[in-house]
Amino acid sequence: MLDETTISCAHVPPADRFDFWNEVMRRTIAPLELVSAHRSDYWADQRILELGTVTAWPTKNRPTLYRRTARHIRQSDPEFVHIGLSVAGPLQVTQDDRQFLVPSGDLHIADSSRPHEVRVGTSGRLHIGSSVKVPRALLPLGRDQIDRACPRHVPGDQGYGALLRELLLQLAGSSHSYGSADGPRLGMLVADLLSALLVQTLDDGARTLSPESRRRTLLLRVKEFVRAHLHEADLTPRTIAAAHHISLRHLHRLFADEDLTLSAWIRRQRLDRARRDLTDPTLRKVPVQQLAARWQFHSPSDFSRAFRTTYGVPPTEYRARSGGQESEEQALGGPEFRCPESGEQESRGRGETSTARKP
Repeated sequence: MLDETTISCAHVPPADRFDFWNEVMRRTIAPLELVSAHRSDYWADQRILELGTVTAWPTKNRPTLYRRTARHIRQSDPEFVHIGLSVAGPLQVTQDDRQFLVPSGDLHIADSSRPHEVRVGTSGRLHIGSSVKVPRALLPLGRDQIDRACPRHVPGDQGYGALLRELLLQLAGSSHSYGSADGPRLGMLVADLLSALLVQTLDDGARTLSPESRRRTLLLRVKEFVRAHLHEADLTPRTIAAAHHISLRHLHRLFADEDLTLSAWIRRQRLDRARRDLTDPTLRKVPVQQLAARWQFHSPSDFSRAFRTTYGVPPTEYRARSGGQESEEQALGGPEFRCPESGEQESRGRGETSTARKP
């Protein structure tokens, strides 16, 4: 799994939790100030994922105002661009006299080198978010370009915002599907997506990006296009190339350094969609072959063979083992978050420096 550290206030006496979390944020993110109306019953939980020089931190906490002032910047400026995804509950961002509300499912971008405020949570409910900080040195943009691009509200349902949202949601859910060597690769994916988003936002043109960044960005766009059209029978390399205005040869070159060829990758994605359907409780009465046909597997024997080769068991047995269900909370990485009253035990795991069991 990724190099991950979990920090929770579960082991801290309630009266000390807010001050404890103030210190945690200063130490792990950057010097800043926290304000909350829930000092007496504060609760927060955070995972820190090291993705090379990029850092991600999925967080759950009570309503809080995060304030980074000019004094904090003089104390320490790590010079990063911050991307925040609101998973559950809105947040409000203020920077350079600009203020905007970010609803659940959308993202915002802010610059650590300028004062700003982020207010999360409403009405005492827990806010769930997933954030990433990307060093400015990884971005092919000048200081003036970043100044013009930040702060910004980014819709999470289109373009590069949708790609970033999907990646941050995966990190917020679980990192168990990734190995330790995947961390730097994921960090570069985040940096490339952010670069492409900022370039598009500034309308400076793709020339701002390096050739390798352009290649990786195009590959991500192709993959997102394929995922959106997996159910279509006419999804072929030719139609994919035409949709992106590139040649077939160029398209196949994009996958030259990937673990799978384009055709094999499409097949794997379709198998994974069929696997998810097999665990969906709302589809438990739908025949296996009908689910397979939704994802363009029209031969029962071919589907069963491919499924068994990939997942180790036939599709009917996989469905039986899963009980025909994979709940929404499992897809998000765990049960509904609740603050324990007391008695939580600290635990330690690989890559953890200070951890506590989540409720």
